[in-house]
Amino acid sequence: MSFVTPDQPRRAADARGAGARPPGRAGPPRRVPAARTTPSGRSHPPLAVAALVAAGGAAVTTWLPVALALWLFQLSEGAGSLVDAARAGAAGWLLGHWVPLATATGPLGLAPLAVTALAVWRLTRAGVHVSRAIGARGGRSPGRTIAAATAVGVAYGLLGALAALLVETGGQSMSPVRAGLTLVTVGTLAAGVGAARTTGVAEIFAEQTPMPLREGVRAGLAATLVLLGAGAAVAGLAVATGGGDAADLIGAYRTGVAGQAGITLVSLAYAPNVSVWSASYLLGPGFAVGTDTAVRTSEVSVGALPALPLFAGLPGGPVDGLGAVAVLALPVLVGMATGGLLARRLLRMAVAERARLSWRRLLVPAALAGPVAGLLLGAATTASGGPLGAGRLAEVGPVGWQVALAALLVTGGGALLGAAAARWLTRLAQ
Repeated sequence: MSFVTPDQPRRAADARGAGARPPGRAGPPRRVPAARTTPSGRSHPPLAVAALVAAGGAAVTTWLPVALALWLFQLSEGAGSLVDAARAGAAGWLLGHWVPLATATGPLGLAPLAVTALAVWRLTRAGVHVSRAIGARGGRSPGRTIAAATAVGVAYGLLGALAALLVETGGQSMSPVRAGLTLVTVGTLAAGVGAARTTGVAEIFAEQTPMPLREGVRAGLAATLVLLGAGAAVAGLAVATGGGDAADLIGAYRTGVAGQAGITLVSLAYAPNVSVWSASYLLGPGFAVGTDTAVRTSEVSVGALPALPLFAGLPGGPVDGLGAVAVLALPVLVGMATGGLLARRLLRMAVAERARLSWRRLLVPAALAGPVAGLLLGAATTASGGPLGAGRLAEVGPVGWQVALAALLVTGGGALLGAAAARWLTRLAQ
């Protein structure tokens, strides 16, 4: 006689469910592999697909405004087919990435920086989208950050090479190899910024950067933006003062409203270039509008210029007297204001930490602001110039190293004076 406890049937059923096979079924049950998902529970696309979609979106949203502006501009010459507009838009889009256009009259390499800024912004967003798509958001993984940025850059470079092949017609050409390599570089760097911010790698880098270097970079960036803003204001005032000349230049094309709108849009695409040139004018080195020409506060030497609204606001001659003092003092005042704001920021940090702000902790970031501003403005001036053909207009724009040296000395010296003055006034107030 056997006794069966109440839990024996349940244990037997559990055993059958765990390892026993029901009668009439051969072999173990098949296992279905689980789908690869993100932390939110949704599956994500492959990296190559996400990068191609994001890079394609960045390219199209940058190319469309250029194609529209150039299509309207072509109306001034009695042409305006959509095919020609698409081809011209591809050329302008690549020109905005510093890919020169070879023409019958010489190379065209003056990049419209408005197109460049739009492309960099869209590529930064592409890096953000790809990082989110592959599930790397907040992961703080340098490897996945580099992978996302590189994938976007490679896809963007392939699109650039295809666009260069589209331009090959009518005596105009662009090198597909150079276009591909240039756009790979630009795309990788810009997408890397967006990817690093999304994955959190930028926060790790900022946390590991020494405080003097971090504050010096911040101050130098602020000084650069203020100088560029001052340059834009001066350039806008000059164009407004010579607004009649600009209107006459636009009217000289003898086109309708659409053509004049296209000419205006093309001119606006070069507005950031003019702002950079104006900043270099304020700093002293000035800029050139052709070989053996100079536009600076002490000298204005230009010859015959093409009928472009871009050159409508050029000064008529050198600046002397109080005007020259005011122009040359403006960058110094920007540097001093940067140093004063830096000192106030560091003083607030010292008060929060219940520590004393030493002169070394104050002056080292102020001294670093000058080299940072010099590097940034030197890069901006180099990017803003280029040839407008062969002959006289082979050199247009500022000389990068001259502007970088002037910004380093003026901004760095002003930042040191401003920081020291703010610290001294604070001690007197105490």
